[in-house]
Amino acid sequence: MLLTIDVGNTNIVYGLFEGERLVHKFRVESARGRTADEYAVTLRSLLDMNDVDPKSVDAAIVACVVPSLTDAMMRLVRNAFGREALVVGPGIRSGMAILIENPREVGADRIADAVAGFDKAKGGVVVVDFGTSTNFDVVTPKGEYLGGVLAPGLQISADALFSRAAKLPRVEITKPAKVVGRNTVHAMQSGIVYGYVGLVDGLVERILAELGYPCAVIATGGLATLIAPLSRTITEVDDELTLIGLRILYDRNRV
Repeated sequence: MLLTIDVGNTNIVYGLFEGERLVHKFRVESARGRTADEYAVTLRSLLDMNDVDPKSVDAAIVACVVPSLTDAMMRLVRNAFGREALVVGPGIRSGMAILIENPREVGADRIADAVAGFDKAKGGVVVVDFGTSTNFDVVTPKGEYLGGVLAPGLQISADALFSRAAKLPRVEITKPAKVVGRNTVHAMQSGIVYGYVGLVDGLVERILAELGYPCAVIATGGLATLIAPLSRTITEVDDELTLIGLRILYDRNRV
């Protein structure tokens, strides 16, 4: 099996593939102070709970946007499975021309999203990844990575409101019954959720107008299932898009 590891600023998502089929997915906290041994214990426990033999893991690929955790993930794979992980970064064969000014600036997760999005759409695509930041990545109908937009994520935007407004309580981020709130909690939920939907739709509409050609708009990431049903621009949700992109990248770099 192939182990895919998507390391974000908030969470680490592990995926296990048998061929093209994702058979297991695990999500853990992305803790910068945790050691490779601690991550290995957690992952081996998750595998044991799901009756997965560690010996069945014969390859691994890592996409990491937290530089301090890249070595930890490589050691995790080496120590837990006796394998050397492929790391997404400069020099990897993506099969996709990168058209931005400095290709080294593109995060590994964004490359994985772009590759998987184009593979799914079979044409122009905008991938909206709801993570710590919300990433909008644009791929042309020719399969070229054109660039994108980075916006503050929904959760950190809400956290800023909670921490800076002394009289406002911390509320659950969920869809309120109505846009016009009749109490403080519902008013905050409306502003957080519908305000963010407006940000997403506004940016996607501007992107599409600037491009001048049709694109699928695919959402992924932790809060995609909350925002997508309220959006007029998102056409599809795929929670596994980044992991699928890592699986495709591994296949393109297999020796």
